[in-house]
Amino acid sequence: MASFAELGVSHPVTEALGRRGITGPFPIQTMVLPDALAGHDVLAKSKTGSGKTLAFALPIVERLDPAAPAPAALVLVPTRELAVQVADEFTDVAAARGLRVAAAYGGVGLTAQAKAAARSHVLVATPGRLEDLATRRMVTLGAVTVFVLDEADRMLDMGFLPQVDRIVRRIPTERQTMLFSATLDGAVANLAAAYTRTPRRHEIEAPRETVDSAEHRFVPVASGEKVETLAGLIREAPGRTLVFVRTKRGADRLATKLGRLGVRVEAMHGDLTQAARERALQRFSSGRAEALVATDVAARGLDLEHITHVVNFDPPQDDKGYVHRVGRTARAGRSGTGVTFVEPEQQADVSRMAARLKLDEEFRREGMAVAAPRLVFTSGRGRRSGLGRRRGR
Repeated sequence: MASFAELGVSHPVTEALGRRGITGPFPIQTMVLPDALAGHDVLAKSKTGSGKTLAFALPIVERLDPAAPAPAALVLVPTRELAVQVADEFTDVAAARGLRVAAAYGGVGLTAQAKAAARSHVLVATPGRLEDLATRRMVTLGAVTVFVLDEADRMLDMGFLPQVDRIVRRIPTERQTMLFSATLDGAVANLAAAYTRTPRRHEIEAPRETVDSAEHRFVPVASGEKVETLAGLIREAPGRTLVFVRTKRGADRLATKLGRLGVRVEAMHGDLTQAARERALQRFSSGRAEALVATDVAARGLDLEHITHVVNFDPPQDDKGYVHRVGRTARAGRSGTGVTFVEPEQQADVSRMAARLKLDEEFRREGMAVAAPRLVFTSGRGRRSGLGRRRGR
């Protein structure tokens, strides 16, 4: 595999990477860097945790002129947490080229963010906050030469397309555009056609739909024993544990119960202030909290390093939810474990999900049987009906 230097990364930036212990490129970086450094538009299919941030960060810092008007590069991300994480990823390599980086996101004061954004060479922002800054003329985007849309599929899922469209109309049409997404089909394909010109396309395909390097466990558990079982798992886990629950109230309740059992834990959900969210993430990422209990929405875009275990305290709503949750671990070549608690009444539904994700052997390993697929027929009136459904569903 080619080195960073062989791919065209300068010596100062390569040295900055080495100081962080990054000595060689990941596959997505090897694929994207030559085209991105040459100034081509890029479409990249790659999941979070595959090293995609550096795949666009390195070309940006190599191609920007520190003397050019600011901001010269714009990276749009869907969440506040991802904005902070992407900006942090830029910091060392940007400093090696004399470039400034700023993050703009909601939940904190406008003035300080606006000043930093206006003088930054690289601006990482969420759509809502950036549109607010631009509308107030606190930041101008007329000098942007490189535009990155990160997590494009999630951007669409979260309803940000109108804001993204308005922001894109503010930046020059003569620019380099890079779009990164877990999928390049459907609505994302339409977005790519609108925003890019003759893009170079690169895809990283996982051997399985789930994270292939993760260990997958399905643990049968009675409702009254779930909290104690989780506390024991967290104590035994040699690292950081991310726990998923279905509701914001459930996150607070579970964190309180775990705390009473002596577990150092933080809760993460949409009702927390930005300051409280940042404190919870800082305690978790520093290791002062052993576990982070989060809802699906709150965990969108989280790219925390060294999560060793993901626990589905409440099973995910669907296959995509499982892939998204367990994808928080086993990143960038590391190992990790996904654990799903299964109550007796949930076994049939969870087993079918496991079978669809080709995890039926892992499900059986815990002594549970995989249920037969639901039979579906269409009535004479075109109504789809499921056989074997439980009443009240």
